[in-house]
Amino acid sequence: MSTPVDDPLSRERSHLSASRSALRAMREDVEALDISDVTANWVDAQVLARQIAERIKALADLSDTPLFFGRLDYLYAPGAEQAEGADGERFYIGRRHVHDHDGDPMVIDWRAPVSQPFYRASKKDPMDVALRRRFGYTRGDITAYEDEHLSDPAEAAGTSKLLQQEIERPRVGPMRDIVATIQPEQDELVRSGLSGTVCVQGGPGTGKTAVGLHRVAYLLYAHRERLARTGTLVIGPNRSFLHYIEQVLPALGELTVQQATVDDLVAHVEIKGTDDARAAVVKGDARLAQVLRRALYAHVTMPTEPVVVVRGSRRWRIPAYELEQLVRELLDRDIRYGAAREALPQRIAHAVLVQMERSGEAPDDRVQDAVARNSAVKAAVKTVWPAVDPAKLVLRLLSDAEFLAVHAEGILDEDEQKAILWAKPARGVKSAKWSAADAVLIDEATDLIQRTHSLGHVVLDEAQDLSPMQYRAVGRRCTTGSATVLGDLAQGTTPWATRGWQEALTHLGKPEALVEELTAGFRVPTDVITYASRLLPHIAPGLTPVASIRENPGHFEVRPVSGPKDVVEACRELLRHEGSTGLIAADARVPGLAGALTEAGIPYLGPGEETTQDTRLTLVPASLAKGLEYDYVVLDEPRAVVDGEPDERTGLRRLYVALTRAVSGLTVTHTAPLPSQLA
Repeated sequence: MSTPVDDPLSRERSHLSASRSALRAMREDVEALDISDVTANWVDAQVLARQIAERIKALADLSDTPLFFGRLDYLYAPGAEQAEGADGERFYIGRRHVHDHDGDPMVIDWRAPVSQPFYRASKKDPMDVALRRRFGYTRGDITAYEDEHLSDPAEAAGTSKLLQQEIERPRVGPMRDIVATIQPEQDELVRSGLSGTVCVQGGPGTGKTAVGLHRVAYLLYAHRERLARTGTLVIGPNRSFLHYIEQVLPALGELTVQQATVDDLVAHVEIKGTDDARAAVVKGDARLAQVLRRALYAHVTMPTEPVVVVRGSRRWRIPAYELEQLVRELLDRDIRYGAAREALPQRIAHAVLVQMERSGEAPDDRVQDAVARNSAVKAAVKTVWPAVDPAKLVLRLLSDAEFLAVHAEGILDEDEQKAILWAKPARGVKSAKWSAADAVLIDEATDLIQRTHSLGHVVLDEAQDLSPMQYRAVGRRCTTGSATVLGDLAQGTTPWATRGWQEALTHLGKPEALVEELTAGFRVPTDVITYASRLLPHIAPGLTPVASIRENPGHFEVRPVSGPKDVVEACRELLRHEGSTGLIAADARVPGLAGALTEAGIPYLGPGEETTQDTRLTLVPASLAKGLEYDYVVLDEPRAVVDGEPDERTGLRRLYVALTRAVSGLTVTHTAPLPSQLA
């Protein structure tokens, strides 16, 4: 039996097919471009060829990814003030813009102003939308649709079933975009302007990471030329996390955003050592910036001898008091140490030129440059304002107790100084066993000497675990740009974890940033988040618990077990469901569980490795669970997770993270008694 011509689903499928053909034609047009006659030289040709290659890649049609996910039908209202071109129009909303051979749009980019009502319109404020249609997909093909008649007062407002299904859809592989499910409060953050910094406090499953990534995509759409010049960067807590999120922006057509960890940003030396908690806390304290500054500028000494410049038969003498005045002027200007050092020879040369002019000569800029390169001037600068290597400066501070005491006086007490001093001083920069915190200190010293390059926008995820000095390191990368800071104070699992966002933003150099809180949970089922929230009064008493909006309460079970075989059996049970499963355990228990899984013949992956239909189980140390998510989770031995941290509060925060990684179900297995806070 043939499908009726007026069948809505058939018409939408036809539009999808036509849109895919149009996208293919757009890609073919770019592939057919001939740039041989439009480039002046090979450099221009290389740049243009790269831009064309990126455009071709951005126009790829991913067969399993819906080309559009919604439709807006605007009201026809003569004289009404509406979105540009929206009067009585129909728009399909998708991940990228697609137009036909005449240039007419077939799919509108979700970031375009005319698309905004798809996320914001409601019964109370229809925003001139008559109908909002959502589409359901299976492997890239339209299988269902759902309509909301926003302008019809007789139609009751209800929860979108397709929206719920999309939120709860099982996931295998890396994180995916949420363009089809962005909520109004999320959309406001995504579309906030480039000039302002936004800090998003969000509990597990509130979508803060997705908000940050989609905000980057929106800013690149709205300010592409500016950000193409200045650059964008996403900073995550570890490589596993970055690998997990790396496909989100390319799926939205954005291929130029860099990704890094804080350790990547400050990789001036090879990390060979670790700090104990006490040393790491002191090294991460913002007061160390003042200590470094003192130690650096202590290298500047006031001149005691004049500079005598010989040119031909003439000798020009700049007395010591005049040199001292030049040095003090540069110090008062408070410019970078290296910039001031580069300026000093020119200042001295200018003083010589003034004497030359007084004697009747007419020197020009070439003469001044020659004087600045004079051996006597260079020798004076080397003595007065010597070059300083940032790594050697930090090395001396950590190795020389007397040097540290002089420059930390009134800043660090004796116990704090002892905590950061190396027990065995290193012989040199290359042989030193640098820690991650030491690398941040070297980055601070490097910036004191030479200004760090600033980007247009930086996204900082899982920010609650950064030390004040790490915030400063990130802030240096966006001094002339803006930032999106994402985190959850309840998930801070380092001894130096952020106590409050205002303090953190001050260290970042963005004290005026807007702080917003997301409390609606889209990822974690109700029963799971309710159980995990029992820990909040003990780890972050001031935070609002996440309220899950999931209609499905999810699978939840606390199961006493006798050993690893029972844990493996719990994993086997959850693997019978569709989607991914994560087995999260205290780091010390991971090797034993790995052996039990191997013995049982169950294949598994490590964090950051991409799951497949054949291998859907990931074995995750609790220390690496942050930011990851799985359809189902088996949490092994909560007491061991808590005991694996240096103090109970940090351990409970680590447990809170582990408890909230599940999207559809959680099984907690334990042999030892559960922590009392979960009672």
